[in-house]
Amino acid sequence: MSTIDENYPKKSGIDLSDEQVKQLAIQNMQRQEIKSSNFPTEMISLPSKGLVYPEGNPLREGKIEMKYMTAREEDILTSQNLIKQGIVLDKLMQSMIVSPINFNDLIIGDKNAIMIAARILGYGKDYSGTVICPECSVKNQVEIDLTNLPEYNIPDETVTSAPGIFEFTLPQSKRVINFKLMTTGIDKEINKSLEASKKSNKISGGIDRELTTRFKNLIISVDGNSDKKFVSNFIDNEFFAMDSRAFRTYMKSITPDLKFEIYFSCNECNHEEEALSFGVDSGFFWPKS
Repeated sequence: MSTIDENYPKKSGIDLSDEQVKQLAIQNMQRQEIKSSNFPTEMISLPSKGLVYPEGNPLREGKIEMKYMTAREEDILTSQNLIKQGIVLDKLMQSMIVSPINFNDLIIGDKNAIMIAARILGYGKDYSGTVICPECSVKNQVEIDLTNLPEYNIPDETVTSAPGIFEFTLPQSKRVINFKLMTTGIDKEINKSLEASKKSNKISGGIDRELTTRFKNLIISVDGNSDKKFVSNFIDNEFFAMDSRAFRTYMKSITPDLKFEIYFSCNECNHEEEALSFGVDSGFFWPKS
């Protein structure tokens, strides 16, 4: 019988809610069961190569172990309650991850890679999707090998002040900001904050504060000053639009991720593109049986 490692939820050094501790303990027990049963698993490389995570974090290794999908995970995929809550894919990935990680620590690009791996370990590497030709607007049915998606890594010249902390000089004001990349946990907190603001009518004048809210959760310091009130005031009152746009562009350029791109040749007009972006539809995790 598996036992729960009571110290596991504390290893990350992060304050966790009672529910998070409970979930981590359950996941740890499941991992022990998988290990003891010799269930087949695969090592999955992360686009970040672990460089965005602090020393001591299991994600620092740049790879995680995942198990193959079973009927148990298909129960998760068909759970109407999880689908309505919009958390079904998060629950699926958490169920398939064997490595002792905190799911909320994952940057979005690494999470995308895990999502693709979950699809491959569940239903194989081949995905039939629909792409609209940018030239003639005709829908093309395409066959995509999910193991061949290109990967974008952190450029070698990227300036960092610590693992996972990046530095950028704003082109107009010349002020220096330090920031972190979006993680699963930060994204959840931002969405909760925005939803709470809408419900309590705190959005003055009906203005959506999503952009500044995201900045306040990602920017750690301005000109070396990490006081939260100082940073918040800068974002609200001193962040030039030109600098804001440059910052968003830079942040996107250094964010590790998988590229949802394929070589494309239109069946109708023969238009070709070396790297055409594609999306995923409901058949990605719910293929026709």
